[in-house]
Amino acid sequence: MRADARKNRDHLLDIAGAVIAEHGVDVSLRDIARRSDMGLATLLRHFPTREALLEALLHTSFGELTARAAESETLGSPEDALVSWLRDCVAWTTEYRGVTVLMAAAIEDTESALHASCVTLRAAGARLLTRAQAAGVARDDIDGADLFALVAMLAWLGDQPSLAPRADRLFDVIASAILTNADSGGTGREPRPRVLN
Repeated sequence: MRADARKNRDHLLDIAGAVIAEHGVDVSLRDIARRSDMGLATLLRHFPTREALLEALLHTSFGELTARAAESETLGSPEDALVSWLRDCVAWTTEYRGVTVLMAAAIEDTESALHASCVTLRAAGARLLTRAQAAGVARDDIDGADLFALVAMLAWLGDQPSLAPRADRLFDVIASAILTNADSGGTGREPRPRVLN
């Protein structure tokens, strides 16, 4: 790729990241092109579909989350590694409103530009879950697909302004439901007192 084309592509990705973080994944490609001071044709030349744009934008983050999971497999306790990865995934997916809906669809659609990254990410979480199950610290009636669905559910919760204040507490509830050592909420912290709102 020529240097000027690479510069345009990188600029489009920078702008797309900011616009999608602000307005969600359903923002129009025309709006992204307008904000980047480039034409829609230029954007489509680099990214022919919304999913191609998202895959390029999210590729680095997918890779980082997968690498962190691989690193966690050899460091720390199985339950801490699993909860830490789950928390990282949920935090990352809430950066881009609506991305979990696309990820959930992409995991089943082999033609999706996001499919391979989503499958790799799910497999990374599944390995951490399997390790925790083998150590007897995670329930054995869930699998990687369930874990991926829980990430999507918790991220969706964080996307809802009226429910976002409950997200941290409900994350702890879900983590303690996954782990079999539920005394500490599975998070290495003392359980929080229950607050009814």
